Amino acid sequence: MNTHEVAEAFTALCKAGEFEKAGLEFWAQTVRSVEAMDGPMASIEGIDAVIAKSEWWYANNEVHAIATKGPFVNGNQFSLVFDMDVTDKASGNRHAGEEVALYTVENGKIVEERFFYGT
Repeated sequence: MNTHEVAEAFTALCKAGEFEKAGLEFWAQTVRSVEAMDGPMASIEGIDAVIAKSEWWYANNEVHAIATKGPFVNGNQFSLVFDMDVTDKASGNRHAGEEVALYTVENGKIVEERFFYGT
């Protein structure tokens, strides 16, 4: 699959609420995930670590809604915009916000995902 095909298929799964399925289908074994934050999950590598991060996020946040916009393709990269409404389970704080995700594709797989948060 080329980048455009990966972007379309990945986005279709995200728009259907199948975020985990999208990752499992398209993450490379050596995928790198970079968050715009400090801490142990700011930059991780490998599909097992990315799966664990995703599981941690869903275990610690109640998702009320996620809307996916895109994809926006350029070369071997594409981006998506996520509008999220979530509640932090520990604090009980509910917040809405936007997140931009930039994905890099090689050989039909996502080799890097990088997240940007609204201020």
